[in-house]
Amino acid sequence: MADDWSFEKGLSELESVVKELESGDLPLEKAIQVFERGVGLSERCRKELEAAETRVEVLVRRGDKIEAEPFDPPKE
Repeated sequence: MADDWSFEKGLSELESVVKELESGDLPLEKAIQVFERGVGLSERCRKELEAAETRVEVLVRRGDKIEAEPFDPPKE
């Protein structure tokens, strides 16, 4: 991936990979290559999310102190 990679670009590429695989129009070897790309994108996005989660944990304030707190996004 290029140096201008961002989470948003990675997620967009991952969505394209999923659509391409869901189309069912790929020969087996091409489908495997696209799947491998998707796995790589997924891993990179996951790492980016983990890093962001860590930053959020560090910045959570409790009273006058900054205390680490697990990131718990609201469930829909």
